[in-house]
Amino acid sequence: MPDAFTLLGMPRVAALDESALRQAWLEAGRATHPDLPGGDAARSAEVNAAFETLQAPEKRLKHLLELYRVPWRSVPIDEAMMALFSRLGAALQEVASFLKRKQSTTALSRALLTSEEMRWRETLEHLIQEIEAGRAACLAALPELDTRLQTGDETVLATLQAMQARLAYYARWQAQVRESLLALM
Repeated sequence: MPDAFTLLGMPRVAALDESALRQAWLEAGRATHPDLPGGDAARSAEVNAAFETLQAPEKRLKHLLELYRVPWRSVPIDEAMMALFSRLGAALQEVASFLKRKQSTTALSRALLTSEEMRWRETLEHLIQEIEAGRAACLAALPELDTRLQTGDETVLATLQAMQARLAYYARWQAQVRESLLALM
């Protein structure tokens, strides 16, 4: 993929202003839209792919690291994230088991499972809050990492790589919990 930052005229930073990014995407989209005079379908697709990459922080960091030619490596997660992962994994397995039980029962039995279903919803909502808090903490740290990167501190690239891994885990876990919450409805 070409440099998404350059394609949308955005600075090469980990923390982007979402409204400025959206505005840059809309302007580039208008200039390249294939249904408009002078538009180009291939260029329009590149603009949309660039926006998709830069909009999600975990994808943006991955792209930024690729631009800095940082080789991929496995990043271990810390104890707090491992503890959250353990609670999350157990909860998702138990919710899946509960949903199977709920499907294979009579209407009366399902009605009797309502209080358990509410407990699972509360548990999953609490996990979502933990995930969102962790994600927010990562996003809040990005401007300081950008400052270090702009001053030429190349050691920050390893920190950005770890942050990218955390954000990717949070995004995946958030999607899994939301999917389970929807299944409970």
